[in-house]
Amino acid sequence: MPHAPDAPPPDEDGAAPAPVIPLTVPADGVPPVVTTPEALEETIAAFAAGTGPVAVDAERASGYRYGQRTYLVQLRRAGAGTALIDPISVPDLSGLSEALRGVEWVLHAASQDLPGLAEQGLRPDVVFDTELAARLLGMPRVGLAAVVAEILGLGLAKEHSAVDWSTRPLPADWLLYAALDVEVLVELRGLLGERLHASGKHEWAAQEFEAVRTAPPPPPRVEPWRRTSGLHAIREPRRLAVVRSLWETRDADARRRDISPGRVLPDTAIVAAATELPRTLDALTALRPFSGRGTKRRADQWFAAIDAAMALPDADLPRSRGPGGDGPPPVRAWADRDPAAAARLAAAREVVASLTELHAVPAENLLQPDLLRRLCWTPPRPLTPESVAQSLAAGGARPWQVEVVGGPVGQVLASLD
Repeated sequence: MPHAPDAPPPDEDGAAPAPVIPLTVPADGVPPVVTTPEALEETIAAFAAGTGPVAVDAERASGYRYGQRTYLVQLRRAGAGTALIDPISVPDLSGLSEALRGVEWVLHAASQDLPGLAEQGLRPDVVFDTELAARLLGMPRVGLAAVVAEILGLGLAKEHSAVDWSTRPLPADWLLYAALDVEVLVELRGLLGERLHASGKHEWAAQEFEAVRTAPPPPPRVEPWRRTSGLHAIREPRRLAVVRSLWETRDADARRRDISPGRVLPDTAIVAAATELPRTLDALTALRPFSGRGTKRRADQWFAAIDAAMALPDADLPRSRGPGGDGPPPVRAWADRDPAAAARLAAAREVVASLTELHAVPAENLLQPDLLRRLCWTPPRPLTPESVAQSLAAGGARPWQVEVVGGPVGQVLASLD
């Protein structure tokens, strides 16, 4: 008999899941935002005197401001309570980091927050990432609200996750949301940790957490303008030059005004201009993406960017294809360029898929997809399980990944050689 439309779906064993209790108010209330050096010193002293792990979260203004700057830092620790810190008012938080030396930091999706926290001087010695833990445990949904609901049976609202956190003063309901984000992280970490130990994956998790903590910043992108959404429809070099010119003009304007580039000029407008190649200012503003009041106000600078691209000599036009990296070509070209490599990749993917099912770990967490492609495109010589394991380790695979994947993938690749 089907369950009622408004009832939660039954579990696999047919039993209805436990109801989710909304988490609406922090246990200690919402603290005042730390905005002065004196308040920061009091916070540092309180957290230094606290006990156990510290829950940490950060809020950015993605989609509103230029870059990924942190606009609010939230922390919670037993004995210290919750702190909400405004890093715009007190940007140097290194004293807090020093007070937490040797303390485990609990974050959700740590790779998103750690770079911004480091800009404020916040650098952990030990990390526990609840999202990564959920992935290694094979949980179907790994967002914070979903993990809290499944593990703790609590409902965590996420309606303010995408607001403009650069707003000052921050509204009271946003601060309530921010405080709740760290309210149960330490408790969640404890239960996830128990599950990792019970499943034999605690060492896997420790290696993953350390890899996230020590990850270097990504290198600057070569020709970042090629990531313009919709660029695949533009092939002719002159039109690509228009995309590049508009993208670079937009980026400079967005950086100067501290506004998200997409709010200065959407990608759709850049692609439309490159497609139509308007040769007058009126023709540009006649294009729908350029007809808005804000876009029209800066129409002169957009037209100047187009005009500059149109005046470039052919030798200075960008190539149809982007600069090649040090990795293999797109997989779709393998069958024609190197059928043996295509066969290796297909076989290796089958092995990884079976290991994914066996260990209940997503394929991308079992082994980085790019590393698998590189291995299959340029395998080590001689091609043996041992050389494959060495190649994976040299490529950045964690020891647990080499142990789980190296042997089976090495055997199947050696059999094809």
